[in-house]
Amino acid sequence: MVNYRSILVTGGTGSFGKKFVETILTRFPHIERLVVYSRDELKQFQMAQQFPEKQFGQLRYFIGDVRDKDRLLRALEKIDVVIHAAALKQVPACEYNPFEAIKTNVIGAQNVIEAALDRGVKRVIALSTDKAAAPINLYGASKLCSDKLFVAANNFRGDRDLKLAVVRYGNVMGSRGSVIPFFLERRGTGVLPITDPAMTRFNISLQEGVDMVLWTLRNSQGGEIFVPKIPSYRITDVAQAIGPECEQPIVGIRPGEKIHEEMITASDSLNTIDLGSYYAILPSAGAHTVESYCAAHGGEPVPLGFAYNSGTNPDFLTVEQLRGLIAEHVSPPSSSLA
Repeated sequence: MVNYRSILVTGGTGSFGKKFVETILTRFPHIERLVVYSRDELKQFQMAQQFPEKQFGQLRYFIGDVRDKDRLLRALEKIDVVIHAAALKQVPACEYNPFEAIKTNVIGAQNVIEAALDRGVKRVIALSTDKAAAPINLYGASKLCSDKLFVAANNFRGDRDLKLAVVRYGNVMGSRGSVIPFFLERRGTGVLPITDPAMTRFNISLQEGVDMVLWTLRNSQGGEIFVPKIPSYRITDVAQAIGPECEQPIVGIRPGEKIHEEMITASDSLNTIDLGSYYAILPSAGAHTVESYCAAHGGEPVPLGFAYNSGTNPDFLTVEQLRGLIAEHVSPPSSSLA
């Protein structure tokens, strides 16, 4: 991080953006400019109350949309690093408003790439989702397309000092619209609706997601899709951890929803490397082969046919572990999970 003086975060007022900003302000006081780029003036105002200008003079707030390339070009002047977290991510909303999702998640991604190329940005890290692996809904398909755009951009960067990479992880504990805040809100009703009792999800905290992005900034060679090794949970165990006394009616899965999350498919195994705490999916056509990447940067090729799925993951959280993590990362101190 000592090589970077300025960072811009698209979607900077979201759950990830706020945690990322908090982490940068705490760990890297040498950063001279930290730009929050988002559409919502109210959320920017609220964020400015949390991080006052007098105390954090390096913070800047830009009203803007990733759909607006001209505004991105203005915002990216003298920016070293872009963290691209802006997206339309609610599955039902994307299914109902498909082209709106494409305009933000696909065209917006290309706008970020082209603005980064034109403004001399050094690093771009794009956030992806498990739903981009073997997608069955428009959100996942649009994010897969976005991933492909960021990976392929490494092929036409020319002689620029620019590397672009993607981080892909599963359910973020406590993020807006996710199941744990929903269950906490509904616990008082005595009913926690279960989509399917077999449903599983990967689990990662916001801080772990931020730490993964920072790790990627230090270690990416450009073109990788990085996937973390994280535990899974059963949706019924989450309900038990939050409201053991609550009824759990089965309501059925929503359109475009999977029973289990996937982050690496068997088809990806040909280009996937085990790096210890993370996997790296290399582009099928690029400067690095699996062999040359392992020789230069370490790691081991995964077995042929390897897949990474929340249902077959060997690491599952128990009800007690879930209760502890929820109390630590999501539930307010006054709210008891006992």
